Amino acid sequence: MIRSELVQLLARDHSDLTTRDIEKIVEVFFEQIVSRLIADGRVELRGFGAFSTRARDARTGRNPRTGESVDVGAKRVPYFKPGKDMRGRLNV
Repeated sequence: MIRSELVQLLARDHSDLTTRDIEKIVEVFFEQIVSRLIADGRVELRGFGAFSTRARDARTGRNPRTGESVDVGAKRVPYFKPGKDMRGRLNV
């Protein structure tokens, strides 16, 4: 599912809201998750899962086009851990 499909689904289920309002709600929702992760926080949605970040050390990578070695700096990457309810529903 992509963002526009989510907006359409919510608009269909909530006809009292305009599509523009629903787009704004979805945008604020995702922006708050990202803002919290940037602040090195964690976002937990009960029954769904938890978003957090993990640190990756610096390493030497390889350019797939040329095969040349490339230094890749340390970075943080997003991580999602599904909740118990979601895992249970996926693995019936």
